[in-house]
Amino acid sequence: MRLTSDQRARVDQAAAAEGRTVTEFVIAALSERAGHVLTDRRVFPLDGEQWDRFAELLDQPVVDRPRLAELLARDPGWAG
Repeated sequence: MRLTSDQRARVDQAAAAEGRTVTEFVIAALSERAGHVLTDRRVFPLDGEQWDRFAELLDQPVVDRPRLAELLARDPGWAG
C-alpha cells in the first residue's frame, strides 16, 4: 500500500496513540471500515409508514419471471 509521507505520519501517530503496531492498527481500521460498509448494505432503518409499505410489498404474490429463473439456474462458471 502506498501512502504519502503525510498519510504515513498520520497512521504512525494514530497507531502509537493506541499502543499498536502500524500493521495492527491498519488491520483493525480496515476490519472496522469493512464492517460499516457491509452493515450499511444489510440494515436499513424504516419508520412506521415505510415499514408498512415494505411489508405490503413483501406480501404481494410472486411474479413469474422465466428469464430470471433461467439466468439464476445457470452455472456461473466461477462457482467451481
